[in-house]
Amino acid sequence: MSGITGVDAAGGRVRRGAAVLLEVLRSEGVDYIFGNPGTTELPLIDALLEVPDVHYVLGLQEASVVAMADGYAQAARRPGFLNLHTAGGLGHGLGNLLNASVAQTPLVVTAGQQDSRHTISDPLLFGDLVQIARPAVKWAQEVAHADQLPVLLRRAFHDSTAAPSGPVFLSLPMDVMEELSAVDIGAPSQINRQAVAGGLPELAHALAGIAPGRLAIIAGDEVYGSDAAAEVAAVAECLGAPVFGSSWPSRIPFATAHPLWCGNLPTQATAIAEKLGAYDAIFALGGKSLITILYTEGPALPPSCAVYQMSSDVRDLGRTFWTPLSVVGDIKASLHALLPELRRATQAHAQVYGAAGAQVAAARRQHRAQARADVLTHKTDAVIHPSVAAWEVVRAIGPDIAIVDEAIATSSDVRLFLESAWPAQYSFLRGGALGWGMPAAVGASLGLGRGRVVSLVGDGAALYSPQALWTAAHEKLPVTFVVMNNQEYNVLKNFMRQQKDYISAREGTYPAMDIVNPSIDYQALARSMGVPSTRLTRAADIAPALEAALATDGPSLVEIVIAAS
Repeated sequence: MSGITGVDAAGGRVRRGAAVLLEVLRSEGVDYIFGNPGTTELPLIDALLEVPDVHYVLGLQEASVVAMADGYAQAARRPGFLNLHTAGGLGHGLGNLLNASVAQTPLVVTAGQQDSRHTISDPLLFGDLVQIARPAVKWAQEVAHADQLPVLLRRAFHDSTAAPSGPVFLSLPMDVMEELSAVDIGAPSQINRQAVAGGLPELAHALAGIAPGRLAIIAGDEVYGSDAAAEVAAVAECLGAPVFGSSWPSRIPFATAHPLWCGNLPTQATAIAEKLGAYDAIFALGGKSLITILYTEGPALPPSCAVYQMSSDVRDLGRTFWTPLSVVGDIKASLHALLPELRRATQAHAQVYGAAGAQVAAARRQHRAQARADVLTHKTDAVIHPSVAAWEVVRAIGPDIAIVDEAIATSSDVRLFLESAWPAQYSFLRGGALGWGMPAAVGASLGLGRGRVVSLVGDGAALYSPQALWTAAHEKLPVTFVVMNNQEYNVLKNFMRQQKDYISAREGTYPAMDIVNPSIDYQALARSMGVPSTRLTRAADIAPALEAALATDGPSLVEIVIAAS
């Protein structure tokens, strides 16, 4: 079967729908198709033989495929393109598709559909793909004719990046992919979405009216999408304000080495309220930064704390908390325009704001010094303490290697110890559904030009999508997988301990939360997929082993046995 078949009577180039799709992808600058093929994808796979500059990245299970495209899109700052297989494959990928939706990752998701000419007979693997996908995407549609491919594909790329960004879905029937077409694909549209918010003089006046030291800035995930870390730092320095990250982030979009960086907010409403109770107002950049997990009594924001917000998504403004003034616009462009207004409004008290910033920086240094001192008290524990593992791993990784984190038992400590001038170093499981981290690290490496990435993953999370090891080996990617192994669902046990009326908490017995009898052999698992591995039980061995792994050209796995609850 050939992707290109000839010309029509009018001299137009006739080719199959699969070839039309690839033409559009090339014009949109797509380098990678993430997928796991089946029967309905055969026309696309065949057409790839004539398009060598579009590389098919094979994942061995659709959940891994989706997360690879997610990691790629986040790292490359452009939409990821993926191709799943019928209703079953789409179903396999839904967990990570929901993660991508929550994280607002721009993805163009496609799935092969059965030949529409025999769907009336309920063929094997047939399902209503549009209805299956719809809850997890911005919109979903089935392509009816090959001539529709250029318009619908370009619409998908545009809409996946428009605020709020996120996945979109196209169903591709097999007969559409084989249908002959002479359609002209046209050219990509150029759309500038850097709209500057209105009301900036009023916002500058309001922010300057808050007493120095009484305003906190929250740098949400949207700061990363807008590439606005430098502008956020300039605003924070002007106001002498601490900068916090989201409670459950997709990214840390701010330099962790900056003296005004004060870490991520906690994940319980009462703890967030306690932290923000020291301020009269917050300036939230981006939406959904106060995400909580378990319910606790009372709101995350103290009633006395006013909310000022900036976001490109108008739906996030005033969504949960009353705001005296919030503005809609691109964060980078809007902060750039806000800064001159803000500097004029604060000029008369510049020294006072500077002193407030110095106090924040001093408190930050003291907090980090105490955290390091606490680690030292556990350095000689018989089993590696989670905080020690986090400290040693961060120390070995350094400030310049990308980190994709799904190791919940150590994530808070890892974020605490980061010290980097690179505001794109760290990404995290924003959606909360496990199985994202290892394949997302594979995609992130591709998005960084096959750059080096460290995947931090808990032992439980590693069992959701270990197929990513094979893809990393197959693609010869420099991804180091670090498995934090406590042989349990540690976060669940900790949550249960907080519920004093739970029998499990009183008796210290937690059904279905231990990964033992048998224990998982991660060394054998890694070797079976072509990845060299090592197992560590001493804290002193962590940094040397990780440094050695990071010096290799391909993937590797380092298992660190850490203390359980």
